Amino acid sequence: MARERDHGVGEGSVKRQRVEEGSSSAGDIDNPLVPYNDVDEEEDNETREQNNGGMDGDEGGAVVDDDGDDDDDDDDDGEYNEQEASIQRQRKLLEPREDCPYLDTVNRQVLDFDFEKFCSVSLSNLNVYACLVCGKYYQGRGKKSHAYTHSLEAGHHVYINLQTEKVYCLPDGYEIIDPSLDDIRHVLNPRWVRGDTHSFMFQIVMHVGLPGNKLHSWTKTECGLGLLMGLITFLEWCAFPSLFLLHFLNVHVGLNNIQGTDFVNVTIQSLMRVTPLRNFFLIPENYQHNRSSLVQRFGELTRKIWHARNFKGQVSPHEFLQAVMKASKKRFRIGQQSDPLEFMAWLLNTLHAELKTSKKNNSIIYDCFQGELEVIKEIPKKAITEKKESGGGITDGETERGDALTEKSRMPFLMLGLDLPPPPLFKDVMEKNIIPQVPLFNILKKFDGETVTEVVRPHIARMKYRVTRLPRYIILHMQRFKKNNFFIEKNPTIVNFPVKNLELKDYIPLPTPKENEKLRSKYDLIANIVHDGKPKEGVYRVFVQRKSEELWYEMQDLHVSETLPQMVALSEAYLQIYEQHQ
Repeated sequence: MARERDHGVGEGSVKRQRVEEGSSSAGDIDNPLVPYNDVDEEEDNETREQNNGGMDGDEGGAVVDDDGDDDDDDDDDGEYNEQEASIQRQRKLLEPREDCPYLDTVNRQVLDFDFEKFCSVSLSNLNVYACLVCGKYYQGRGKKSHAYTHSLEAGHHVYINLQTEKVYCLPDGYEIIDPSLDDIRHVLNPRWVRGDTHSFMFQIVMHVGLPGNKLHSWTKTECGLGLLMGLITFLEWCAFPSLFLLHFLNVHVGLNNIQGTDFVNVTIQSLMRVTPLRNFFLIPENYQHNRSSLVQRFGELTRKIWHARNFKGQVSPHEFLQAVMKASKKRFRIGQQSDPLEFMAWLLNTLHAELKTSKKNNSIIYDCFQGELEVIKEIPKKAITEKKESGGGITDGETERGDALTEKSRMPFLMLGLDLPPPPLFKDVMEKNIIPQVPLFNILKKFDGETVTEVVRPHIARMKYRVTRLPRYIILHMQRFKKNNFFIEKNPTIVNFPVKNLELKDYIPLPTPKENEKLRSKYDLIANIVHDGKPKEGVYRVFVQRKSEELWYEMQDLHVSETLPQMVALSEAYLQIYEQHQ
């Protein structure tokens, strides 16, 4: 009996020693540069409860001897009661709280969720938290985690999980429940909620209708709701005018230029003015099952730009650029200037390839931008024969009209390339170069079905183009740059174009519409990308329209300023997007 009691006491002392060793070693921190499997406090509590349950017997921890008598050890009872009290105290400390004393230390000015969600110490993307005081990313929140260490060393106590969006106070470890942090959650993961008053009013302001896969006209019920939301928003403006102005001021936010990425910024700002495309990517459910990283990042960037609760004045397309570099196999990369025409063509085709359905070769990209051309191609037979024999070409005078191979086909297009007249080679009497001007309808004659365009690649041919189907949004490209083996030449010709009511049927013949259909050939300009400076040293900027008030804005990376419609037409237009009248 004495031996058994001594054995029981000795076992309890061993247990106490193990507990003390575990508690003393929990505060030790290993090498912070080595990745680890972080265990949060909730998991520690569950493990302790399971261990305690397995340790206790049927009689609350009593030791039963061979004679059946209960020999309770006072030291063991005190030990177990102390452990239970400690567990209860720790569980109470980890309960969600609404009265965190550190909420006033949150600094929204340093928060930036536009970069990859990697720990700044271990470079791991697992279980990453953002410090809401300094904005840095750290992994985990257990006692050996980098976030826990940062909270002790820097005295920063408020952290948000970048995946679950839960906010915790470290080193205490309890969850913070406070509605004042909802704006941070919305910036971390912008969302478009049907029942959200901000989102609904934002739709009314931007004239986009209710969110969904397709736009539809307003019903009487929706109009009534719109008037009601307008009254509520007016009352909100009376109480909080700065909050109400966010619905209007953050419509045009700048994009950060990450080492020569202005060609990406102007392309994104232009595509964000295409209403169906924007509405499609504002709803994550439209592409939530798509595995393409480019599609997901483009959707995130769209929601960040059009987020009604964003408290920042700019958005960084860093994560989107990383997806672009990977998808394009570093054809477009950070730190290397590229052509927005090439980038837009690649982006639209890649998005279509990722979004198209298996049954139909259709997507939101084709719904917005795809048109159709009729192409008549005349290839001289002598040119083909002599090219095969000698590898050289022939002049046009050596061909006869009847001695040519004619091909007629239809081909889809996403943008139309317009040829500019060559600039003058000589200076005027004032020793200044004359910058020529050309009306838009002159260069649009390329697609009237009669004008001949000479091409030399892949072989000499005479081309005629005619538009057989107009897209809802038409992209026009002025071919300003010509490349050869030695240098790139820029054509400075100014194109005179209308900002509103471009009637294409006055310039090019269009097919007769079917019965019960109306010919829609009138367009309004919504985006105009221009190039300033030399071909390899210049920069890109874009003019975009705000349709709610018919105002124009000039955007160059982070710089956004209002401008006059007359200034839009005086620039060296390079890439334009027109919207069809409905």
